[in-house]
Amino acid sequence: MKPFITVKELQSLLAKKEVSPQEVVAFFQARINKYNPSLNSILETFDLDAQTVEQATASNGPLAGIPYILKDNISQHGRTTSAGSNILQNYRATYDATVHARLKNAGGLSLGRANMDEFAMGGSGEFSAYGPTKNPWDPSRIPGGSSSGSAAAVAAGLIPFALGTETGGSIRLPAAFTGLVGMYPTYGHNSRYGVLAFASSTDQAGPLTKTVYDNALINSILSGKDEHDASSLQIEKKDYTKNLTGTLPKGLRIGILRDVAEHEGINEEIRASFQTGVKHLESLGATIKEVSLPHLKYGNAVYFVISRVEAASNLSRYDGSLYGNRNKDAKTLQEMYLNTRHDKFGDEVKRRILTGNYALSSKNKGEYYNTATHVRNIIRAEFMAAFNDVDLIVSPTSPTFPFKIGEVVNDPITMYLADYFWCQIVSLAPQPCHYRAAFQKLACQLACSLWAHDFQNS
Repeated sequence: MKPFITVKELQSLLAKKEVSPQEVVAFFQARINKYNPSLNSILETFDLDAQTVEQATASNGPLAGIPYILKDNISQHGRTTSAGSNILQNYRATYDATVHARLKNAGGLSLGRANMDEFAMGGSGEFSAYGPTKNPWDPSRIPGGSSSGSAAAVAAGLIPFALGTETGGSIRLPAAFTGLVGMYPTYGHNSRYGVLAFASSTDQAGPLTKTVYDNALINSILSGKDEHDASSLQIEKKDYTKNLTGTLPKGLRIGILRDVAEHEGINEEIRASFQTGVKHLESLGATIKEVSLPHLKYGNAVYFVISRVEAASNLSRYDGSLYGNRNKDAKTLQEMYLNTRHDKFGDEVKRRILTGNYALSSKNKGEYYNTATHVRNIIRAEFMAAFNDVDLIVSPTSPTFPFKIGEVVNDPITMYLADYFWCQIVSLAPQPCHYRAAFQKLACQLACSLWAHDFQNS
């Protein structure tokens, strides 16, 4: 069995009984044992007994006998769920996240939990309490974050597919930097039940795969209304692989964001590759149009405020009283709160909590948070207006190639700009986004209208 096998190829081998589920599991466990120590992409591997493998295979679901891993902020019943943080180092989930339960019901086998930036806060994969993840194509460079471990493990052939989560680029950026397909789905398309929250109004779970087909297959399994999540959409499950014909729909109109394509910060090699890619789409029959979103230039600032305000609120529950680690030397309740949060949160998480609480204070809320939410609505309206003229909007995922590990880790402003240059744009809208990456030249993101059902997540 080849290491970089796709989910579709594995389905075929298992159906023809050319390989057994036990052999598949053993194959990927051996690859993890051999290569993960140098990548640090997987925090824990699970030993699966024969009965567990047989039960999954007997389900005859679309993933019967196919292993996967989950980002460490997705709850797995009875397993540690640390979110890449010391404060939850000993926390064991008491139930399965819905996205995990749906993969299990389809016959999938969770083989472990993937490394990640602490509480999904980071764009490089360097902010985990358990050490940085390395890019398998060049271990001296970052794989992108915060779903760094999920992406690196799939790209290195340690696992057929993985789930990540995204708030403002955390699936798209690592997909771009490791040469994968990543999906940031329409908000509410996939349940957030059991996913540890960073910024609730943009958090979403999505797959990282080697091919578009595999990505569509996993999204077909994950989709559908979840009664446990009030924000999940009332949509019927759909087979997103059905319309993958390899050709563009007739009359497809693709928009190019003028300000993005011409931005001075974009690497010239990426710009040239992007322009070549657009011409190729045109040669395949698409009509190319320029699109202008005047308020897009405020996207970074809006995302910065909203995400940190929501992070400060969501992470207030981690004070040692309910979940995970607690400071043992505290003499008073206040000391327990303060010392637990001081000792167990990493610097990047503390920086974002402080920023969020500052923006949420009674003196500043109107100036920062209320203004940010108002501008967010304007950006969203501009996106919807643009989709009156085009079916898709395409742009590069990142303006630069992956940088060296440690190169900008002590320069948070540069890190934020590298992370959010394009990615948070779609998160604010929020449109479904689909990505096909090519590490050396170009990674593109495609966004379509929230309500364009013919194209939604397809």
